[in-house]
Amino acid sequence: MSRVGKSPITVPGGVELNVAGEQIKVKGPLGELTAPLPKGLKLDTENGQATLSLEDESGRLKAMFGTSRALLANCVEGVSKGWSKRLELLGVGYRAQLKGSELVFSLGFSHEVRYPLPSDVKAQVTDQTKIDLNSIDKQKLGQVAAEIRALRPPEPYKGKGVRYSDEVVRRKAGKAGKAGKK
Repeated sequence: MSRVGKSPITVPGGVELNVAGEQIKVKGPLGELTAPLPKGLKLDTENGQATLSLEDESGRLKAMFGTSRALLANCVEGVSKGWSKRLELLGVGYRAQLKGSELVFSLGFSHEVRYPLPSDVKAQVTDQTKIDLNSIDKQKLGQVAAEIRALRPPEPYKGKGVRYSDEVVRRKAGKAGKAGKK
């Protein structure tokens, strides 16, 4: 049985969990999300703790036990605190601007790159090279951050590109010059 699945989820005050069919609706101060609840799993809430339990020990259900618990915990944390990611732009002339609901990048191409933000992801650009992304949905936030990073991934020789703030880019040595002519 999954160790992740057995651990309880702390439900902060102001967060409600409601089971509707094969979905768990999580409602909190920042918004509302849904998490899947596969058939055969049962949700119990008491004393500010939520636990998932198995009704039978089938192989597919045991495989989804820990995943379902992790998705529910992400929803609970999202509607109570929210999720955030920071991206950094490294390179001469690399910068970003927020224009309405669109991020506009100068990434060394001959044209500006425009990225329309989804409605539930908020962005804030600080000093033109740092982008703070915030959302209540962890999966959507990670997808948006990955798509922005893919516009110009960091390259290993000079380290230029879009990277996560905590990402470490392994650097390679460049070409070795001629040793000398005789």
